Amino acid sequence: MEHDGDPDDAVRRQLAGELRLVQEAILLVAGGAAPRAMVAGLRLGDHVLEPARRYAAAAGVRVVPSYTVDEAGLAIIVEADE
Repeated sequence: MEHDGDPDDAVRRQLAGELRLVQEAILLVAGGAAPRAMVAGLRLGDHVLEPARRYAAAAGVRVVPSYTVDEAGLAIIVEADE
């Protein structure tokens, strides 16, 4: 039986969505459309960071984490390699 309110499923969707946003920012910078992009407000940013680093390295750009003052939130900055 399928449950619409399954917390694990909600977390998986959130994680996939946040990773997709970061991947799109990586493609934006890697494609030369922008020298830098920031994806802010990531609730699961710590879980997205390592896959994003691998994806960025393969695309020839880099990602830099930017934590909020209380370290409760995370933004990922994508930059072109110089």
